[in-house]
Amino acid sequence: MDKRADKRRAKKKRKWPYWVGGIIVLLILGAGLYLFNLYDKIEDTVADMHEPLSRDDDPDRKKKLEKIVKDKDSINVLLLGVDQRENDVGRSDTMILMSLNPKTNKMIMVSIPRDTYVEIPDRGMDKINHAYAFGGIDLSVKTVEKAFDIPVHFYVKVNMEGFKQGIDALGGVTVTNDQAFSQGGETFETGSIHLSGEEALKYIRMRKGDPRGDLGRNERQRSVIKAAMEEAASFTSITKVSDILSILGDNVTTNLNMEKMQTLFSDYRDTRKNIKTLEISGSGDMINGVWYYIVPDQEMNRITQTIKEHMQAK
Repeated sequence: MDKRADKRRAKKKRKWPYWVGGIIVLLILGAGLYLFNLYDKIEDTVADMHEPLSRDDDPDRKKKLEKIVKDKDSINVLLLGVDQRENDVGRSDTMILMSLNPKTNKMIMVSIPRDTYVEIPDRGMDKINHAYAFGGIDLSVKTVEKAFDIPVHFYVKVNMEGFKQGIDALGGVTVTNDQAFSQGGETFETGSIHLSGEEALKYIRMRKGDPRGDLGRNERQRSVIKAAMEEAASFTSITKVSDILSILGDNVTTNLNMEKMQTLFSDYRDTRKNIKTLEISGSGDMINGVWYYIVPDQEMNRITQTIKEHMQAK
């Protein structure tokens, strides 16, 4: 029995450089020994990041999710960027719903305006980003599922300060900026611009000076995330692997465990090469003295139908 266990552990260790690629992707050859020495740190980092939802322990749900991943069916991931400060629960400053279909190698990315007026389960109608303040990740996931009538299989929560550190660890990101503006003492010209972590955070937070408001802000968020994905896919700085792992462990939580991360990298990674972005159309309105982003039912149904068709495509 011990010999079989030893073999499983050995096999697992042989697989780990492939998993590291899921975060760093395409590390340079010849660094195997250095990375092998980081294996324990990688396991510790994943353990620090892992925070299951309360419903994740349900046996039937586990079985169903295992089958979805095994069959390489589409999965939906909710990305939450949380602006959380000391002694403050915080609110989800960024909400992006990603749907990955490995059978078509396509991804849909939907930025959800944080002021969107939706029903929060057991709380009534309110801004969608308030769900996090009311009930953390669990309620945020339930709210998105109810609003869009689709399942959320996994979540990733990122502290926005950690987002800044992660961009710096990657050496910054390059995006194409369509509108010149200033924010937080920085000026962003039009065209191709390279952003540090601090600059990227300011870049995605500007909305008051954007004629499109939250929609323009959401578009910048998506462009920075896509640029970071591309940067990670060509990442070659082996000496910074330990730094990146520390940043992840301190600032990211997810219900993805190590095994699921391996699977996503091996079976779902090519979806990032073909990303379609969806924009939620609506209008601002005051209700009881509070400003909300009102999305018509027809528009919500359009988003839902588009995602469902994407998930079912083969």
